[in-house]
Amino acid sequence: MDVWLAITSRREVREYSNRAIPGDAELRILEAGRISGSSKNRQPWRFLVVESPQLRERVAGCVYAPDNVRGAALVIAIALSGKGPTSFDAGRAAQNMMLTAWNDGIGACPNGIADGEALSSALGLTEDEQTATVLSFGYPARPRDPARHSPEEWLARADRKPLDDVVERL
Repeated sequence: MDVWLAITSRREVREYSNRAIPGDAELRILEAGRISGSSKNRQPWRFLVVESPQLRERVAGCVYAPDNVRGAALVIAIALSGKGPTSFDAGRAAQNMMLTAWNDGIGACPNGIADGEALSSALGLTEDEQTATVLSFGYPARPRDPARHSPEEWLARADRKPLDDVVERL
């Protein structure tokens, strides 16, 4: 898929089919996160693939929309350590992962954390670590075809502020 089409057509997917994500697609998603840039190349992250059903349920209880995690074929928590712009680094890794997934027709949603302490405990994080986000992935329950619209049409359909409202030239 064209990168511009992927960016303009990608929307959060919160309802997933029962279709499993192939191992090669999962590997590409994880590699996309690993290869992301980071401040001073510190790579302050760990990508925790939550496979255990019991742990997945504990993780689901720690995010704002538990069903996103419960229904996903793949759940990845991004844990960060250190100081500096680590949240920016995590965002870059997460976006790479979600766009790579979308390239394969796999939907994704970043999940906000409602109970960070419980999540840290569930994931076994060290005192120096925190969870930036929990990403849920899966094939959309309602299939989506990015090519059904041009990038310009996707832009027009997006529920976003107009470009003139967010760009200021100084």
